[in-house]
Amino acid sequence: MHSDRDIVQHRLRRVLDERIRPAVHATSVPLEIGIWQVPGEPVPVAEGLAAEYRPTEVGASWGPAWTTNWFKVSGRVPEEWAGRRVEAVVDLGFGTTEPGFSAEGLAYRPDGTAVKALNPRNTWLPVAEQAVGGEEFVCYVEAAANPLVMHSGPEDRTFAITPLGGRALWLDEEGASGGEPIYRLRRIDLAVFDAEVYDLVHDMEVLDQLMRELPEQAPRRWQILRALSSALDAVDLQDIGGTAAAARAILAPALASSAADGEHRISAIGHAHIDTAWLWPLRETVRKVARTVSNVTQLMDEYPEFRFVMSQAQQLAWLKEHRPEVYERAQEKAKTGQFVPTGSLWVEPDTNITGGEALARQFIHGKRFYLDEFGVETEDMWLPDTFGYNAAMPQLMKLAGVRWFLTQKISWNTTNKFPHHTFWWEGIDGTRIFSHFPPIDTYNSDLSGAEVAHSVRNFQDKGAANRSLAPFGYGDGGGGPTREMLARAERLADLEGSARVEIEKPGDFFAKALEDYPDAPVWVGELYLEFHRGTLTSQIATKQGNRRSEHLLREAELWAATAALRTGAAYPYEAIDRLWKTVLLHQFHDILPGTSIAWVHREAEETYRQVAAELGELIASAQAALAGPASDDGSRVVFNAAPHARAGAAALGTTVRREPAAVTVEARPLDGGFVLDNGLVRIVIDERGLVTSAYDIEGGREALPPGAVANLLQLHQDFPNQWDAWDLDAFYRNTVTDLTAAESVTVVDGGVRVVRAFGDSRIEQTLALAPGSRRLDVDTVLDWHETEKLLKAAFPLDVRAGHSTAQVPFGHVERPTHTNTSWDAAKFEVCAHRFLHVGERGWGAALVNDSTYGHDVTRDVREDGGTTTTVRLSLARAPRFPDPDTDQGTHRLRYALLIGADVDDAIREGYHLNLPERTVSGSAEVAPLVAVDNPAVVVEAVKLADDRSGDVVVRLYESQGARATALLSPGFRLASATATDLLERPRAADEPACEVTDDGVRLRLRPFQILTVRLAAVGG
Repeated sequence: MHSDRDIVQHRLRRVLDERIRPAVHATSVPLEIGIWQVPGEPVPVAEGLAAEYRPTEVGASWGPAWTTNWFKVSGRVPEEWAGRRVEAVVDLGFGTTEPGFSAEGLAYRPDGTAVKALNPRNTWLPVAEQAVGGEEFVCYVEAAANPLVMHSGPEDRTFAITPLGGRALWLDEEGASGGEPIYRLRRIDLAVFDAEVYDLVHDMEVLDQLMRELPEQAPRRWQILRALSSALDAVDLQDIGGTAAAARAILAPALASSAADGEHRISAIGHAHIDTAWLWPLRETVRKVARTVSNVTQLMDEYPEFRFVMSQAQQLAWLKEHRPEVYERAQEKAKTGQFVPTGSLWVEPDTNITGGEALARQFIHGKRFYLDEFGVETEDMWLPDTFGYNAAMPQLMKLAGVRWFLTQKISWNTTNKFPHHTFWWEGIDGTRIFSHFPPIDTYNSDLSGAEVAHSVRNFQDKGAANRSLAPFGYGDGGGGPTREMLARAERLADLEGSARVEIEKPGDFFAKALEDYPDAPVWVGELYLEFHRGTLTSQIATKQGNRRSEHLLREAELWAATAALRTGAAYPYEAIDRLWKTVLLHQFHDILPGTSIAWVHREAEETYRQVAAELGELIASAQAALAGPASDDGSRVVFNAAPHARAGAAALGTTVRREPAAVTVEARPLDGGFVLDNGLVRIVIDERGLVTSAYDIEGGREALPPGAVANLLQLHQDFPNQWDAWDLDAFYRNTVTDLTAAESVTVVDGGVRVVRAFGDSRIEQTLALAPGSRRLDVDTVLDWHETEKLLKAAFPLDVRAGHSTAQVPFGHVERPTHTNTSWDAAKFEVCAHRFLHVGERGWGAALVNDSTYGHDVTRDVREDGGTTTTVRLSLARAPRFPDPDTDQGTHRLRYALLIGADVDDAIREGYHLNLPERTVSGSAEVAPLVAVDNPAVVVEAVKLADDRSGDVVVRLYESQGARATALLSPGFRLASATATDLLERPRAADEPACEVTDDGVRLRLRPFQILTVRLAAVGG
């Protein structure tokens, strides 16, 4: 049996969907339609407007996938519509697809100015607020046939679900669909907009949604039920427009009843999360941004109270470049306070994999863009969708002038619910940032009654605090907030039984939340996302391109700055600025993590090749200027860009070498295998090519447990429950194959080469030991052709390590190796940058790498009572979605076992592996531009100031987690030294971090402190 409540609710839903909503545009006439399919990639607007259109009609199909079709829509407003509000209704064939994952359109006036976007939840265009009758209407719609890319099927091909019959559409590797259309025009009309009916829809909808969330016995619930029932009775289904006002009058008392004083307060922030690339290429994101900004600025004209945030400077820079007239509208609305630049970053980057200096540049370029273009000093970091947050971020935020942090993604944790929604986040150096996780659990809210009620119920800090934030609007090309959402917000501003909803800016929310909750709890360390762990490994080439680019940029700035001061060479400001922005763009959280379609990653790899080539030329030019002319004795200048000295070359400096240095020690035969011995460590490799001994000669200690082998390649089945490229589920460990068979184990110039074949793949590894080094290098060439597999390299170590130490930006973090709690157990795959170290007091070992981020650490107690701590690197994955051919092909990567090492050794060797020496013909000794006398203080960047003053900017940090003093010695006559923020502006500090003395600049740093120092030269 159905209750009275159920009957009313079912009746309401049907009447709303089938009668009242359609009556908003009940009176309509069809428009004439012309179509032009763009032959290839999208064209400029002027070309679309000037194209030759052929007639088409509603019901006609269009496409194919990824193509662009232009529609010319024209007609005349009927005379009898004079005085009425008239709109065009344009349904390109959206079906039930979500906004942002469907066809998308942008409408233009005949003069080429943008009107607004069209998508599945936003099909109207303004024509006349008060028609005079008889006026002509013409507009053009640039329509993108974007497919809804879905999971790859059993044939290992990506497919799309299309509204055209709901069928599956196979996409080839270029993203095309074989020429088949995927959409069908559904409605293109001129229509009268009935405001009374529109308001009735939202009166009924808001009350209905609220009623469904109220407790069963709440009197308010039954009051609303009676009102809705009576309002339905008042609606004449044959004359909805004529009876809408009467129905609204019945509902008015229920809507006028005010919320209680203590109700939860929600700050609703207009938002459109636009992935800079994901299931579409970068070029399509440029258009998604234009559509969205056109949409929200049009909405601002009609709704002055509407506020909208845009959080990625890169997207606004695209708008400025490609659609200046839309960009001008954004700037216009920024002046009224409606369009709110936010986020402080160039893009919303991945913060696990992105390097420390690159994260600093994300803030620098993001903040500077907003300052230059909008005159706004942004104070928040808006990262709703990034896959975890490293523990250096609070300090970086503070150094960039950021006060607040927001994300939603931690609500995706699959093991532990994060205990707070409002809290202070404390980083590795002790910096705290006031932070908020919206309890609404989405960054694409539509402000429905269910979402608002969930926000209240879910709020973890109720009792102590009473405010939360709700980002609302359709993302990814969905056009952002809609007028329907604003109608809900208006009714929820002060409604009995509901939280109070107020549209405002993020800064307004954070200021109020901080005032209400200054003693919010503290969360110390990284914000680890218990999900999407596979993003540390997917798409090797993209990750390698980023890592290499970061280090090449370091070298280019260092040597170009050195050459500028030493030789007067021109510093390549424009090129470095452009190249940094290119690299920052590709650190977006669906590019660098390897979770975009193949199209995106193919373009990224080509871009990285171009970046490497251009940076290589900049480095070579600077080094040639510094090295001087070649000498008769064949001497070579060795450049060391690393922050630590090596092989006679000073940190950040050079040495002249006349004889080639020995690269590796020779391998000697031993019991069917080989031994590498340089007097510091001895490595034994058996006939299978496995490391059976890694002996620390100086320390008198074997690194490997009895009977164990190292550099053991292990293959796992890798088929997560969902989100292939994103996820690595713990049960992958249940199946493992040890790759012990070798095709060959031979001595080659430079070490011992081991060749293995498995499945359809092949791997060649050269194991080498350099003279005077404790580092066993493993140079790997992987020809990878597996599917749904994970390849790891295991190093069991004879240490009882209670924690591992992993490099993160500007420092390192310690993580437990045990699984005492569910929080510990959830970290079964963790991120490390250049090194991961384990050890006991006085002895340890580390793995260093040049392009690997995913690691796992386990520990086992042996029968002999000893403890084995096994560290493994994740070398390759083979997910099928969204790129069915992820990582198929040949890759080269390097990693190394560092024996008898402490964390300081690991830091040094991590830099050395990633910043190899460069040798240039010449004879000039080049003194470092700057030098630091304490190895714990690591120089991360040396460059010329962005304002082109000629000042030298040095960014450094304390790397060991201890207080440190150091002398920074400039290699030029110093006029002044100033501690600055990340944007190279003098910073206010309670305690001076640097002091100029006769012999340089005396530095005082707290543990893991980042310090930027601006050095002015005498006469500079």
